[in-house]
Amino acid sequence: MDKEEVMAVIEVTSSTWDETVMKASEPVFIDFWAEWCGPCKTVSPLVEELSEKYSQVKFAKLDVDKNPEIAERYGIRGIPTLMIFKGGKIANQTVGAAPKDSLIQQIEGVLQG
Repeated sequence: MDKEEVMAVIEVTSSTWDETVMKASEPVFIDFWAEWCGPCKTVSPLVEELSEKYSQVKFAKLDVDKNPEIAERYGIRGIPTLMIFKGGKIANQTVGAAPKDSLIQQIEGVLQG
């Protein structure tokens, strides 16, 4: 696997959700977003940056408009919603555009927990 693949934020869909998120051995940071969402566009570069810093965490995005059943399953009402899954369970959740420091604290907490 080359360096680009390791640091990439992957696009997850309803059909890849279980394999990518629920069965992952590492924590998975999910950015629930939509094309029309302004704050989502603010958070996206932050998520990319964090994916480069934390190679032990898998980073993924899920478009709530294209995958409504996953958004519904987790009660996503506002976007961006950022979740960290560990062992197939929600370990952390933030609704709205959170500051970088806050996201770093959450990731560190999940990694140490």
